[in-house]
Amino acid sequence: MVTAALLLVTACGSTGGDLPAGPDLLRKSAEAMRTVKTVAFTLDAKDRPAVPVRHAEGSLTRQGDAKGRLQVELMGLQEFEFVVVGDTVRFKGPTGGFQTMSRAQLTALYDPSAVLTGVPGLLSAAQDARTEAVEQVGGGDAYRVAVTLPQRSLATLVPGVGQSVRGTVWIDRATARVARIDLPLTGGSVLANLRDYDAPVTITPPAS
Repeated sequence: MVTAALLLVTACGSTGGDLPAGPDLLRKSAEAMRTVKTVAFTLDAKDRPAVPVRHAEGSLTRQGDAKGRLQVELMGLQEFEFVVVGDTVRFKGPTGGFQTMSRAQLTALYDPSAVLTGVPGLLSAAQDARTEAVEQVGGGDAYRVAVTLPQRSLATLVPGVGQSVRGTVWIDRATARVARIDLPLTGGSVLANLRDYDAPVTITPPAS
């Protein structure tokens, strides 16, 4: 009985010491994210943070092609479906058919490709990283890392962010890829979830 109790105490006390250092995890994750070919993502604003994006979801490729849905606060809540192939964006609202805009016009509202292109830089620029725990995220174990994310890098992922943020990043224990990012902001928060890494994705221009 005494031996069992000692083993239990030892096991419980070793958990924190076994956690890898936050800066090391971020470096490893940045490297892993640079090799990703495809990913699915969701981004949700809770309450009323001072950013225009309210919801985004979709799939995208390393080349920047993407498809999904977007809700933005722009003279009222606007919702539309989008398909990005090359420099052309096809989009449509709740009614009517697809219309065309340029990639630059879409990225002025939200750039879905930043989930892949911007995250490695965001992780590399992060500061004061501290690994806090291991938690279940998306069906797998992930390290929960508290971290300060600089405004300039963060704004590529969430347009409208006006300051650095002390947020939380979950890094998958097996792959070192980002599973989740939580950003407390003035007036609310933004939560991004990433999944289905390197799953087959076909993105083609829709018919009008």
